[in-house]
Amino acid sequence: MSQWITRAKAILAAEAAAITAVNLNVSFDNSIDTLFECQGKIVTTGMGKAGFVAKKFAATLCSTGTPATYLHPGEAAHGDLGLISPNDCIVAFSTSGKTREVLELIELARHLDCGPIIGITSHPESEMRRLSDNVIDMGLIEEPCLLGLTPTASIAVMSAIGDAIALILMERKGFSRHDYGLRHHGGYLGAKAREDNVAGVSKNAHT
Repeated sequence: MSQWITRAKAILAAEAAAITAVNLNVSFDNSIDTLFECQGKIVTTGMGKAGFVAKKFAATLCSTGTPATYLHPGEAAHGDLGLISPNDCIVAFSTSGKTREVLELIELARHLDCGPIIGITSHPESEMRRLSDNVIDMGLIEEPCLLGLTPTASIAVMSAIGDAIALILMERKGFSRHDYGLRHHGGYLGAKAREDNVAGVSKNAHT
C-alpha cells in the first residue's frame, strides 16, 4: 500500500469519525419540528465552503418535497435580503459561528419578520449561538489537513447534518417515489423514478 493510499485512508477515517461524533440532542428534534411546520420557505445561507454546503442542502430539500433556496450572505447586504418573506425559516451554516456576513444576515432578517433561525455551528463561543433560535452543535472538530486549516472534516459534518435533516423531513412528509419523480424528471434519477412509477402502475394493473 502506497503512502498516499495510507494517508487518504487516514483522512477518510478522520472525516467519518467527525460525523459519527456529532452529539444530536433535543435541539435537533426542535429544529426538525420547526422546519416541518415552516409556513414559508426554508432559506439556507453560509459563506465560502459553508455556503456550498448550504446551497447543496437547499437543492436536496427542494428535490425531496421541502421548498428551499440559498441566499448568499454577501449579496444579501446589497438587496438580495428581499428574498426573505414573513414566516420563512433560516438555516445558517458556519463552523466558527462568527462569520460577519452571516451574522448580519441573521440580524437583519429579523426586521423582515422571518420565522425561526437555526444555526449549524461548531465553536462553543460564537455569536451565532446567541442569534439563533435553535443550534445544531457540530462538536469540536480537528481537521485532518497537515496545517490544521483546510475545512474538510467540518464540511463533511455540515453536509451530513444537512442530509439527515432533509431525509427526515422527506420521511415525515410521506414523500413518495412519484413525488420525487415530479420534481426530478431529468437525468438518471428522473428516469429511475419514472421506471419505478411505471412498474408500479403495471404491477397494480395485473393484480
